[in-house]
Parts: sequence; structure tokens; C-alpha cells
Amino acid sequence: MSKTAIILGATGSTGTELLKLLLADDRYEKVKLFSRNSVNVSHPKVKEYLIDLFKLEDYAADFTADVVFCCIGTTKAKTPDENTYHKIDYGIPVAAARLAMVNNIPSFIVISAVGVSKDSRFFYNRTKAEMQEAVLAQHIDNTYILQPSLILASRADNRLGEKIGAAVMTLLNPLLWGNLAKYRSIKASTIAKAMVWLDNNSYDKQIITSDKIVQLGA
Repeated sequence: MSKTAIILGATGSTGTELLKLLLADDRYEKVKLFSRNSVNVSHPKVKEYLIDLFKLEDYAADFTADVVFCCIGTTKAKTPDENTYHKIDYGIPVAAARLAMVNNIPSFIVISAVGVSKDSRFFYNRTKAEMQEAVLAQHIDNTYILQPSLILASRADNRLGEKIGAAVMTLLNPLLWGNLAKYRSIKASTIAKAMVWLDNNSYDKQIITSDKIVQLGA
């Protein structure tokens, strides 16, 4: 059966890789993109909805599919205001999960981050943890939360600090074993492959750490 997929965050590093995979995959007949900016991709599968993502509920009638891939996320550097940060990293994924539940979409796959905790002293980690809890509370049949470590990708807006961090993590990766393996950096393309795999296979865990994402993305 041909599927319809929704991508939130298709202009980001992982969303871009995911879109490429879905367009090349015959299992997917239509790909709906809900975003603020166009991906500038002309393809018969693609239907774009250029909207205010903070008002996602206004587009409930169009939010129908077989799977939602949520690749939404920002950083403290890009979004220093905590209120706006919370609206992006918590508000958008949770609104999408609620719409998926109401519209009987059976699969919801969302990107979180490694090391999140509601008890963390870091606002970023607390926000992601709250998002995970709210998404799981929707009880969508096939819910998967991916917790990647540092995501490696070619970005036009890469800052010097991000480039240095990526270089350092690449050197450290071989030293991270056992319980530390989940802190290895990971390619955006690997995360995208894992997301597609999860949509088409059964997996026994809902929360998937970076080391397991690498295995699924292989």
C-alpha cells in the first residue's frame, strides 16, 4: 500500500535527508511538507503547506497521513529567548502529535536529543524531556522518539563553534564505548534512514538512543 507521509522541519539537516529518501522510496506516494519556508523542490509527490507552525491546529483538515516525521528543532544560539525556544521544541512537536492522534495517524516519529531529563539544570534538556512525555501521552500506536547526540551535517549557517565541536566529536567517537556509545556524533543521513526503517518495521523500544539509531540507519 502506498503511504502518505508528513514532514515537519524538511528544511533542516535531517529533514532534508529524509525528504530525499521518501522521494526515492516507492512505498511513499505523497509527502506533505508543513513548514515556514519552501524547500524549493519540484516533485510530483510533494505538497507544501507554507504556514505559521505555531498555529498548526488551524490546518487540521490537511494534517492527514500514514506517518508523521517530526524533525523540528532549534538551538540556544539561534533562539536565545526561552519562551520562543519552548514554543518551537515543545509546542510544535506536541501540537503535531495531538493532531496525529485526533486524525488517527498510526505512526509518529520525532527527533529529541541525547541526555534529556526533566530534572536537568539545562533548559534545553528539560524542554526536550517535557516534549517526549507529552508526545507519549497521546498514545499513538507507533510512536518512536529518537535521541541523537551531536548531529553532523553540512549547513550553510554552520558557526565556528559547531564546526570545532563536530571535529572534536569525530576524534572522540572511537573512544566512546559501552554506555558512552550513545554520545557519539551521528550523521543526519543516518538519522533519516533510521526514521524510514522505523516506519516500515517493528521495534521494541519507543525511545531510541544515538547508538541504536546508528544500527537502524545502517
